[in-house]
Amino acid sequence: MGRENEPHDRSRTSSTASSDAAAADGGTERRLVAGWEGRYYEDFSVGDIYKHPYGRTVTETDNVWFTNLTMNCNPMHFNEAYAAETEFGERLVDGTFVIALAVGMSVVDVSANATANLGYDAIRHHAPVFHGDTIFAESEVLDKRESSSRDHVGIVTTELRAYNQDGDLVLSLERTPMVLKRSHANPSAAQPTGWPEGIGTQPEDLS
Repeated sequence: MGRENEPHDRSRTSSTASSDAAAADGGTERRLVAGWEGRYYEDFSVGDIYKHPYGRTVTETDNVWFTNLTMNCNPMHFNEAYAAETEFGERLVDGTFVIALAVGMSVVDVSANATANLGYDAIRHHAPVFHGDTIFAESEVLDKRESSSRDHVGIVTTELRAYNQDGDLVLSLERTPMVLKRSHANPSAAQPTGWPEGIGTQPEDLS
């Protein structure tokens, strides 16, 4: 499959030396350890495939609420009596929900550090999704290139594929985010992405 990209280790903060010293004296080592921050532009290689974690079971509530929120008036999604008379014999999950779910599942690996999504292309629904189906998703890197107008990002194109619990391909699409370069990001164990400065445990708290 693809090459594994190891998370960039930013866990050795300025407080680590004092923590190591405490451990050497028989104390308990305490240190700030960086978690997964997502991939930066430099971390992508064409041909890599990321199988996104967890999977997600689709419920009737998901389908009904999403259909109502988006004002989708096709009775296939909310009228059981109507759907029972169709070739499927039951309601179908709204296809745009399946798209949103699969894209959301891919963010942890593909676009956690994106500054914008430029487009969604070649969207195909290969099979219906029903209440109770569990969706799994993976992304394959198709292309990457430097941005011609922004030095701090690069452009990455991936194919996103979603499967049900039986291994049937239910969705595929291409998406192209602009992804921040590592050299322009400055997350740390003390201030990971999304955290305001100074919140929670700080290096000086460990000295």
